[in-house]
This record gives sequence, structure tokens and C-alpha cells, in this order.
Amino acid sequence: MALTLTDKVLGESFGATEGTALRVKQVALVIAGIAFLAIAAKIKVPMWPVPITMGTFAVLTLGAAYGPRLGLVTIMGYMILGALGLDVFAGTGADASGLTYMLGGTGGYLVGYVLATVMLGFAARAGYDRSVKGMVAALIAGNVAIYVPGLLWLGVLYGWDQPIVAWGLTPFLVGDLVKLVLAALLVPSLWKLVANARG
Repeated sequence: MALTLTDKVLGESFGATEGTALRVKQVALVIAGIAFLAIAAKIKVPMWPVPITMGTFAVLTLGAAYGPRLGLVTIMGYMILGALGLDVFAGTGADASGLTYMLGGTGGYLVGYVLATVMLGFAARAGYDRSVKGMVAALIAGNVAIYVPGLLWLGVLYGWDQPIVAWGLTPFLVGDLVKLVLAALLVPSLWKLVANARG
């Protein structure tokens, strides 16, 4: 049966309304995600040999839950706010924000945050979150994506004759293992929660 003009207009209006609702949900998720990243960056949990900072946990969780596109928009929004001087990174005060901070010792890890967010997004979209083993493998790869540029940048800044691995990797491995387990448990539920808003 042929569609009437009224059916066509109503259908187009319904589609436009759905599209607007989707964009509103996506904007809300981006704002919530940036807030989550900023709050997590400030959280430190006592742990041996160094306290756990929850920034990497937030990055990996958000990347896997949001998917590659929404995750990338969110992490880039977070980076832009930090570059503009807002207090969204780990640490406090003027020394923990702005481009000077981002080009310092933490700069490589921030690049890794972007890479890991997109990587985890694609991994979850491909179904790695459907099993604990798959999600753990994706999260390990995400951690590698954070540490490789982080360590490379430390080497560039301070010289390869310095104990780069001892500074920028080994003290954080125990804490990263804990965060990896937490993220693996949390991600499947979050992926389902935002499923209708990823586009």
C-alpha cells in the first residue's frame, strides 16, 4: 500500500525528533564523560608501591563503554579543557593544567589516553566485552597504548640514559592490575547502558 503524504511528513518528523533526541543524549554523555575523567584524575587510593590514581581506570572504562567515536569526542573535549587551563588533570593548581603541563613528563601518557580510548572503543564494538577474557585482553592492550607513548616521551625529555622504565612503568603495575580487574567487571554493564546513544 502506497504511503500518503501525511504518512511521509509524519515519518520525517518522527525521524528528525529521534535524531535530535540522539544528539541530546550524546552531548549529555560527552559532558558526563568529561566530568568522570576529571573527577577520576583527582582520586588517589593508597597502594604499594605508589598510590593508585584513577585516571587510567576512567580512560579505559570510558573508551570501552562509549565506543570509538563518542569516546574520541569525549577524550578530546577533556584534553581541550585541560589545555585551556581548567583543573581537570591529576595534581592540583596551575602547575597541573595548561599546555606547559601537557608537554611535560605526563604528555606522552595523555597521548596514550587518546589512543587507548579509541582502541578500547573499537575492541568493545567488535565484541571483546562479551567475555571476561576478551575484555581483559582489550584492557591490557589499552594499558600498553598508554604506556608506550608515555615512556617514549619520558625518554625524549630526560634522556635514554635515565631509568625511564623504573620511573614510568614498574611502580604502577600493581595498581594497574587492580584497575584492570575493576574495569573488566564494570564495562559490560556500561556498554549496554549507553548502547542507544553511541550512534
